[in-house]
Amino acid sequence: MKVTALIQSPDHVCYRYRIEPFAWALAERGLYLQATPLERGMLARIGQLRAAGRADVVILQRKLLPIWQLTLLRRHARGLVYDLDDALFQRDSYSRKGPQSNARMARSWATVYAADAVIVGNEFLKQRASAFTEPERVHVIPTCIEPRWYHVATHSRVGAAVRLVWIGQQSTLASLERAAEHLAAATRDQASLGAQLRSVPTSGRDPRFAGTPVPGRLPGLTLRLICDRSVRLPGVNVEFRRWSSATEAAELAEGDIGINWLPDDGWSRGKCGLKVLQYMAAGLPVVANPIGMNRRMVVHGRTGFLASTPQEWAEAIARLAADPQLRRTMGAAGRRLVEQQYSVAGWGPRFADVIHRVACGALKAESRILN
Repeated sequence: MKVTALIQSPDHVCYRYRIEPFAWALAERGLYLQATPLERGMLARIGQLRAAGRADVVILQRKLLPIWQLTLLRRHARGLVYDLDDALFQRDSYSRKGPQSNARMARSWATVYAADAVIVGNEFLKQRASAFTEPERVHVIPTCIEPRWYHVATHSRVGAAVRLVWIGQQSTLASLERAAEHLAAATRDQASLGAQLRSVPTSGRDPRFAGTPVPGRLPGLTLRLICDRSVRLPGVNVEFRRWSSATEAAELAEGDIGINWLPDDGWSRGKCGLKVLQYMAAGLPVVANPIGMNRRMVVHGRTGFLASTPQEWAEAIARLAADPQLRRTMGAAGRRLVEQQYSVAGWGPRFADVIHRVACGALKAESRILN
């Protein structure tokens, strides 16, 4: 049986992590994957959507088609699966128009309703998608990675020599820029930082940090930025590395602490935590704020630290910078968590099962029509 995935491009992060790695599991069920970028031209796309009937199952990834194009696809596709890994029913966190979009909501509703099955990356997206279709049609399959693709960090540096790491697309750089104050707090001198920490009531501080001596400041703290564009962060030495699929694993393993900050909104709750998974696969402890999948993936005190305020970020970074063995221990725990809960091997059969059931359902429906 043939499975056609309509995607943005073969090198797009969503296809590389949410569909392509499961090709082996599909093949084991007799399903053969072919990825096809959605045509941009009107006539070419119409032909592409009509040709969808040649496949047993079509996976539409992320794209919210105009209603008439969705109708055309549904008319020709024998089985239709929609893969969703962002809160596409609204605008992103930094849109000047605000989060609410009637057009996005209408297209999301129509797409989820039209699909035979919907695959989402987390429980938040499942809850939202289930409002538009039968809940049993919605399946949570988290974004997964293959830990064997990643080298493990050695953690030989100490103090101000440590290297923070952030990886992501240009579209998410705004979140890193919003965390500038949190990162700068870790570079301030000890007296200044100590005064700020003393101003925070003990009852309001994380008990894991309370009473812990804060190491000296981390002047010239380095952040390795793996992206397609760089930014400037006050007080932080930004070490830009242009992203490449061939080098990202090695670039991460040369770091010491992975960081992730998200705004507190619906768009962030729809994010599926790829950054954090990559950090943990590379054996890096993670410092992140407790929003969305950060709260679920980062086990506080075990695989990293959840920190909200600049002061808490400074404490977390300082503690990890001072203790290479703590970083190794947390990094190893994070990698085990990836292997146990977010691996391609673990979720591949579930992904293939969803697609196979849609294919079989389409065949039965076709048989009933013919008979």
